[in-house]
Amino acid sequence: MTLDPVHVDGIAQLAGQVRATVETSDQGAAAEEVWESFLDPLWQDGRELLSPMGEQRRRKVPVADIALEDPPFPTQHGLDSGTINPTTFKNGLVLDVAQAAMSAVPSDVELHRGRTIIMGVHSNDTTISLGGEWRRGDRGYARRRVLDVPKVDRYEQRVVHALALYLAESEHALLNADVVEDLFILDGPVYPTGLLRWAERDTELADLLSEDDRPKTVVGNYVELVEQFVERDVPLVGFIKNSAAKGLTRAVRRKTNAPWVDDTAFFRRVLERRDDGGELQTEALTCTNWFRSRGGTDGVMAADGDALGIERSLDPELYEVTFFVLYDPRTDLVFRVEAPYAFTRDPDRRERLTRQILHEVACEQGPPLAVAKADELAGIDRQGSEELTRRIERAFDIDREKSYDDSRWGAVDEAF
Repeated sequence: MTLDPVHVDGIAQLAGQVRATVETSDQGAAAEEVWESFLDPLWQDGRELLSPMGEQRRRKVPVADIALEDPPFPTQHGLDSGTINPTTFKNGLVLDVAQAAMSAVPSDVELHRGRTIIMGVHSNDTTISLGGEWRRGDRGYARRRVLDVPKVDRYEQRVVHALALYLAESEHALLNADVVEDLFILDGPVYPTGLLRWAERDTELADLLSEDDRPKTVVGNYVELVEQFVERDVPLVGFIKNSAAKGLTRAVRRKTNAPWVDDTAFFRRVLERRDDGGELQTEALTCTNWFRSRGGTDGVMAADGDALGIERSLDPELYEVTFFVLYDPRTDLVFRVEAPYAFTRDPDRRERLTRQILHEVACEQGPPLAVAKADELAGIDRQGSEELTRRIERAFDIDREKSYDDSRWGAVDEAF
């Protein structure tokens, strides 16, 4: 049953009432005040959470000009991991399947064929052990294994998903690190933020992160990856398409008005450019300077952080997260670009990385080509996910758990 037109009109009137209230708040002015007065550096409880690298400033570059520049890094490699999404079966198992793939620009068909596949499995049956050794497939191009994830009383799907996703990604990155010559771009953050957030969300997850070797092993893979690329002097960056970071916003909210929902909304306010008539100007990309970040999950890898007790062979500050924010007015999208401090402490390399990413976004009107290709290689579409889940059902000789909403809303296609 749909809403009657009279109710639709009434809801629209409520939206108008909310808009009239919101418009009394000048969010643009609030963002400008924070940009000008609070970020050089941003402090909280006597700890420096955010500090600009070099001069704090905003930059703009015409799209046509930066797109025509020769990229500073002649070759690029990208990496991504995709999953079928966690599924619960009637035999009590919760599992997710992740596959990771690496891309190359220019293309490398042999490299593109490679896969690392992880089946993460959770069971509350303490009498069984599900872990397994690596197996080879596809004439040696694929590696796959079962990961017995830690037993939890809640959040089984979250744990299965995060561990499968990040283990597949980090293992594939380490396996293929030697092929990268100029620049390596992860599709997402440089450290497994989805795991590191466990410490902020629930006591059970926080204890799991700090006490169990399996999540520590995954995080340790990323630490090792940074160390390998530092040793080879090849920069490693992360391109975040949908940043959910709120560390800056939360810290600022303790000092002054911060009406935006998260850090992305704040940076959109300070980076968008409008003419005198209020129209968005779209001829240039805009970006911030680089910042060193020690707030939120970034604090785990800060120089004064404990890195979950993982041994680090380099100076601890070299692992610190640094980032800049890029705004593309053509699509009204905000991207966060991360790199360990080891690769951005040199101003010249910092500038080259900035111009490389600006060039890529200008050309692609979205993520860099290496990231887009890796996303396509690693992605598992809905049809593929459904087919794989049905094959697993047949292998188990048992169905997945279904709820009333699966039938009501079509979450499970009954035709199959």
